[in-house]
Amino acid sequence: MNKPHPAPFFTPDPEAAATSRIADFARRQGIDAGDYAALHHWSVTDLEGFWRAVWEYFDIDADTPYEQVLVEETMPGAHWFPGATLNYAHHALRNLTDDEVAVIALDETGSGYEVTGKRLRSQVASVAATLRDLGVGRGDRVVGYLPNTPHAIVAFLAAASLGAVWSVCGQDYAPQAAADRFAQLEPTVLIAADGYLFNGSTHDRREAVLELACALPTLKATLLVDHVGLPWPSRNYPSLVVPWEDASTRTEQLTCAAVPFDHPLWVVFSSGTTGLPKGIVHGHGGVLLEHLKTLGLHSDLGPGDRLLWYTTTHWMMWNLVASTLLTGATTCTYEGSPAPLARPDVLWELAARHRVTVFGTSPQYLLGMAKFGIDPSVHDLSSVRVVGCTGSALPASAYPWVRDHVGERVLLASISGGTDIVSGFAGSAPTTPAWAGELSAPHLGVALAAYDAEGVPVLDRVGELVVTRPMPSMPLSFWNDPDGSRYHHAYFSTYPGVWRHGDWITVTGHGSVIVHGRSDSTLNRNGVRLGSADIHDVVERLPEITEALVIGAEEPDGGYWMPLFVVPAAGVAVDDGLRDRIKEAIRTGASPRHVPDEILEVPAIPHTRTGKKLEVPVKRLLQGAPVEQVVNPAAVDAPGLIDYYARLGADRRGRRSAEA
Repeated sequence: MNKPHPAPFFTPDPEAAATSRIADFARRQGIDAGDYAALHHWSVTDLEGFWRAVWEYFDIDADTPYEQVLVEETMPGAHWFPGATLNYAHHALRNLTDDEVAVIALDETGSGYEVTGKRLRSQVASVAATLRDLGVGRGDRVVGYLPNTPHAIVAFLAAASLGAVWSVCGQDYAPQAAADRFAQLEPTVLIAADGYLFNGSTHDRREAVLELACALPTLKATLLVDHVGLPWPSRNYPSLVVPWEDASTRTEQLTCAAVPFDHPLWVVFSSGTTGLPKGIVHGHGGVLLEHLKTLGLHSDLGPGDRLLWYTTTHWMMWNLVASTLLTGATTCTYEGSPAPLARPDVLWELAARHRVTVFGTSPQYLLGMAKFGIDPSVHDLSSVRVVGCTGSALPASAYPWVRDHVGERVLLASISGGTDIVSGFAGSAPTTPAWAGELSAPHLGVALAAYDAEGVPVLDRVGELVVTRPMPSMPLSFWNDPDGSRYHHAYFSTYPGVWRHGDWITVTGHGSVIVHGRSDSTLNRNGVRLGSADIHDVVERLPEITEALVIGAEEPDGGYWMPLFVVPAAGVAVDDGLRDRIKEAIRTGASPRHVPDEILEVPAIPHTRTGKKLEVPVKRLLQGAPVEQVVNPAAVDAPGLIDYYARLGADRRGRRSAEA
């Protein structure tokens, strides 16, 4: 007998659903506007028809037309819209009116300023002309060491307008961590700020900028942004120095270079779990279509809307924040802590003041608001219709809290995606119901399934998240991967011809998706993916430590535990003083986000017999998975350690149960 479908926690207002863009899009295809399942089925069974419809619905302005939608559907290797030439920056700026607000710059103090469409276009044109004068051309790389402010958006659009390739990293990353990413790209220009604001403090990054510039030998110039008011001292920079004020205030006309659909737009980096971060290359056309679909249809963004999504510049959500401009909506940048000690509800305050319609955050933020008794409803949040949430699985307990403290007609849109596709695999839409603890449905154009170990799709059972047909925003390539072997190994080595993402999911009988966490070893802290290698490298440089292992474990109550296990050198005690030194080394050598929740002394770290740390097995042992399902002890260099870590996990779960 079929199990009855549970009642949804949230059902969309029929009138609002009927007037949404996704409903209009469905009607134009002759599909019932209220039947999301039918629309999704068409979108993944007729890829050419669906993506042609997205192109036409959003009126893509190509300099030359495409010859056909899709050539070679194989993965990897699909070729989208051959013959078409266009430019992402042109589409980001074309819908902006002179006097309407394009970008609102906000920070944790509650202050901010507005950038009109006219001013944004003017600044992009000026910076583009400056970059061109510095020798930046099509295919050259421009990198940013910047906080989440309008400077980053201007710099990105300026680079994109020239056909240059953009990459950005937040300034809480140490210079070496940033250089590990940027040096691979051999950039022509670095754009960097004097510092950033976080949790009531101004962080001076002037020396860090110089150190980073010196680590990038290919630079022709460094553009210095006066952001927090710290004077730039005279220094021997390895290349020409240009003040941002000079670069961004010229009177210029903007011309966007027409580039092929699959011309590289930006490089986003993996977290660096097993070594140097991998550079993931996305193209102008694929990002353009995917972000218009995600933001325009799934988030229902358009002219008159405003999006505020907490992110850092090195998280892929920053890329979506910038892409809000594609829809004609206003985007908000935000700098600082999401919940600063001085005013922990500042994001809700800003959402109310600026009449935000889509508010984005992470599960940890919502759970923290509930835990500390913060009530967003003291602010007028009547404009908010969607609370987007991504970064990790959102527990069911958050759903009634959002209903009771934000608004009963607000859609809590839990989303699962990745830097890899710089978008979402599953989430919701204005026409979908929502079940607490579940994602409403796969996104349009995403042929999502859960596979068992034999590559068979399963329903109502846990399996690997896979995508069985190509998407336009799948990577063009990995940087410095000429034969594509690293790219193939990352996604297609488990199930040939099928994208395996690295998440455990359940596809339910009522069409929703439940995300159970990462099936690989990537850390996912507060919605930002971090690399364990960044932490190991810093800690293992300390003379007191012989080896370290960090893991991130999703917990049943929706929390996230990130312990660091350390093996001390002979005669060394892991006391509070050493723990403080380790934390400071991580904070300065990697970033504050990399600092673990606990530092625990252990006798040894388990490895495979070829010397690889057993990160995923240790994580699963700590989460309570049976030893026999996790690892074969015969394959471990010290088999006794498996039971040791299993006991650690059991002891912690027992303590937490007693405390509850």
